[in-house]
Amino acid sequence: MAPIPHPPTEPQDDPETYVGLDAGEAERRARTRGWSTVRALPPGAIITMEYRAGRLNFEVKDGQVVRAWKG
Repeated sequence: MAPIPHPPTEPQDDPETYVGLDAGEAERRARTRGWSTVRALPPGAIITMEYRAGRLNFEVKDGQVVRAWKG
């Protein structure tokens, strides 16, 4: 019998702490804090809305994070 899958764990990290950071610095910081996927998106980007544990999304305008959220 196959083992029961376990979803990846998420870091205990507040996405709001990334708002205002340079996009490159925000991504480096997120990866060191344990986020397995970091996605930088332009404002108004059309994206899929499925929730993925371990993913952190950034909305980036002019090289700066203006919004951040999990999933």
